[in-house]
Amino acid sequence: MIKGIIFDKDGTLFDFDATWGAWTREMIAAEAGGDEALIDALAHTLGYDLVGGVFFPGSIVIAETVDVVADAILTHLPNENKSDLIGRMREATKSVPQIQAAPLWQLLHEIKEMGILIGVATNDAEDPARAHLAAADVLDLFDFVAGYDSGFGGKPEPGQLLGFCATTGLDAQDCVMVGDSTHDMDAGTAAGMRTIGVLTGPSPAAELRPYADVVLNSIADIPDWIAKQNRS
Repeated sequence: MIKGIIFDKDGTLFDFDATWGAWTREMIAAEAGGDEALIDALAHTLGYDLVGGVFFPGSIVIAETVDVVADAILTHLPNENKSDLIGRMREATKSVPQIQAAPLWQLLHEIKEMGILIGVATNDAEDPARAHLAAADVLDLFDFVAGYDSGFGGKPEPGQLLGFCATTGLDAQDCVMVGDSTHDMDAGTAAGMRTIGVLTGPSPAAELRPYADVVLNSIADIPDWIAKQNRS
């Protein structure tokens, strides 16, 4: 019986490329000061396709924390201060319009009406994560929200997921981790949860299938999947 679902944020609740594609191009250009060679180098390091405005599978931006992404950027900008860079990135991401992977308010209400508790575990920081959920008018629906800086660590470690269980009182075996990356699947498995991969991030189905119990097109398919699981 599924009693809890913990969602990744970027690429899961929100379509990854649609949300972050154009913004990343602007961020890279700003940090590079318009230097085309540096723009190319930063894009390569971040796994970002400047022509298509999308991320390559395996990009560190998909699954790593802001701290890791900042370290990668600083290999090209050695004179920049890391805390200042992270501060600029965090502040800028708060106002980025989030493109929902499915109509979130309706979907999450449907899931909650099934008696299921829900949470968010993201490698984004907690403050911008809460801002994004609030902008989508769904923050109050969540029973738990954790970023990499919330005291539980980041994925692929299971700390955030175990924190969800501790907060809600649910057993991990009754919970599902939903995400768009292998980091999400690894975290779910390590926590003792079932895992759902979704295709609204850069990772293709072939990459997710070896690590996920099931791969769905998007979170929109989750209520039907839950109903089938809870009937069996």
